[in-house]
Amino acid sequence: MFKAVRLTDDDRLLILDQTLLPQTVAERELTDCQSLIEAIRSLRVRGAPAIGIAAAYGTYILAKTDADPARLLAQIEQIEQARPTAVNLSWALRRMRQVIESTDATALLPALRAEAVAIDREDAAISQAIAESGFSLLRDGMGVLTHCNAGALATSELGTALAPLYLALQRGLRFTVYCDETRPLLQGARLTAWEMQQAGADTVLLCDNMAASLMAAGRIDCIFVGADRIAANGDTANKIGTLGLAVLAQHFRIPFYVCAPSSTLDPQTADGSGIVIEQRAPEEVCELWYRQRMAPQQIAVYNPAFDVTPADLISAIITEQGILRPPFRFAAVR
Repeated sequence: MFKAVRLTDDDRLLILDQTLLPQTVAERELTDCQSLIEAIRSLRVRGAPAIGIAAAYGTYILAKTDADPARLLAQIEQIEQARPTAVNLSWALRRMRQVIESTDATALLPALRAEAVAIDREDAAISQAIAESGFSLLRDGMGVLTHCNAGALATSELGTALAPLYLALQRGLRFTVYCDETRPLLQGARLTAWEMQQAGADTVLLCDNMAASLMAAGRIDCIFVGADRIAANGDTANKIGTLGLAVLAQHFRIPFYVCAPSSTLDPQTADGSGIVIEQRAPEEVCELWYRQRMAPQQIAVYNPAFDVTPADLISAIITEQGILRPPFRFAAVR
């Protein structure tokens, strides 16, 4: 399986450049603080767990050039601001910061490398655990709807929302995966549909505003989505458009499942109103995918990267700890 983020045997940090998919599969090397920040902001590397892994490895790469603790900590502060909504970024950098602050200078490099590798491997194990729990909710012949991309491209291995589907393919379960295109950046069309097609799944791509008609026709049996941040009460921030699916799912009585590692839980934030929502450039809406501008000049644009789904619309949250049912109460333990 392809890797979204990897550290080579000769200690080079490579990411699979997701802005080029599906037409081109190519890796890009990240060598300094600015290239790492640019890769995260531009979505060359994306998905909450993958961002955290890239930041962890990136901290190690930076320390190889300059291991001064004060300068490393200053760079970590810059990296942490690259994308504010995905909590895994700050979570991974917090772990790297703790290593810097608690390790003698002579042992710092191997300690940073070991911590980054641990974050990567832990995420792989988490993907497997989510896959097993999510698989228990699937049945032969189901239609499964997903939104954005929460597969191997977003994590270290199988993904979160797509992990149960990868396991279902391995075990011979028949299903159809319906992929919302996910405007405006088309992560569903460019990434999820590509992943599922590569894996051999029966894959159907649809525009975001077509999901309701599929539900009305009885072709969707459950919905699996990922998460970038989950508040203490279960309110969940995920790619823009997720909230609309949750509202539709409640109307059509379709189970709506959120899949995420426990590192995505943010018990310090009481509910969804406290989640900072990233606002992105107007060009993503007005001109990104076409040879000519597709909107009037000087038009005001609303382009949030995420929305928040209230906990009462979520059937279950699936983490490496298992299937968690409402009411959700995540304690402040970090």
